[in-house]
Amino acid sequence: MQLTDTGHQLFGIMAPNLEKETAAWLSGKLEAMIRDRSARDLYLTYTLLATKVSQGQNVHFPGSDEALENYLKTHRASLLEIARMYVLSSVLDADKDYFLPKVAQLIQVADTGELKTFLRYLFILPHAGEFRQVAVEALRTNIATIFDAIALDNPYPAKYFTEAQWNQMYLKAAFMQRDLDGILEVDRRANKDLARIISDYAHERWAASRDVDPMFWRPVSSFIGDELLPDMKRLLESDNPRENMAGALCCFYSGQKKALELLQAYPELSEMVHKGKVRWNNLKE
Repeated sequence: MQLTDTGHQLFGIMAPNLEKETAAWLSGKLEAMIRDRSARDLYLTYTLLATKVSQGQNVHFPGSDEALENYLKTHRASLLEIARMYVLSSVLDADKDYFLPKVAQLIQVADTGELKTFLRYLFILPHAGEFRQVAVEALRTNIATIFDAIALDNPYPAKYFTEAQWNQMYLKAAFMQRDLDGILEVDRRANKDLARIISDYAHERWAASRDVDPMFWRPVSSFIGDELLPDMKRLLESDNPRENMAGALCCFYSGQKKALELLQAYPELSEMVHKGKVRWNNLKE
């Protein structure tokens, strides 16, 4: 998703849904904070939005930028969330050097709702990559809604996280038992170190007689060497049909001779994968 002039696009969505008095108030506040380069006005306006804009109000989209509109609809963005991102987008577009550290500071002291909004829609902000450390810090949380806001159905980590940061997020998502199918671009961001981490984590879980989400294995496919073949065999021989299918998918997509030979020993699973009856996107069903 490529977005340009996000602030203008957000205004086009927000304005028809706002009362005229509220729209005038917000426009005046934005004009003043940008003109005066006022961090105080930014913080105050961002906070006051919750008293000016209804969280539960339905948003009517007036035919704006399709990519932006689809992203907002996917996340069921509220008018308050759109208004908050409009304010941040506007100040960052107007004066990046001054407002970028101020926005970062604002998020450091944000309440749970404000932080969730920021993380969920961070990808659409101007200069979004500059906030990578803020997003990484959010991964430390044990609050599921905050973690999900950055980790699930969000293209930001796949685009901006380093390999180590991506791996950290993926492992914690498994640890917190989040919906791994909601992590975007898993295949593209898969890496050898993550494959090793997944195997090590699975061995720890198995040693404690605990289950591993079969979806957890998806990034392993391209990195199946001799050390991971026993893991695949265990999955294929499991009493859990979903683990059988995960092992079959890993072997099939690996393209590795030994993994493919291992899969051939389970003809029913092999046939299901070859015919497309089993795919990662239907494994969780």
